[in-house]
Amino acid sequence: MCFRLPQCESIMPKIKTNSGAAKRFKARATGVKHKQSFTSHILTKKSAKRKRQLRGTKSLDRRDLVLVQRLIPQL
Repeated sequence: MCFRLPQCESIMPKIKTNSGAAKRFKARATGVKHKQSFTSHILTKKSAKRKRQLRGTKSLDRRDLVLVQRLIPQL
């Protein structure tokens, strides 16, 4: 930060990224990818088909993209 220089008064502050959101979402050419929820615990009552379909990453829905872009301005 420059406190004494007059030209520094017009500089906009930096936009901070939400660090928790930055760890959960990654930008790709096809969209924003994210890990599926409901895969971390209480797996005994879930069927094998359900657990298999929850595996891997999914693409973020376009309706949720606005919310994620507010948290991560670089997307």
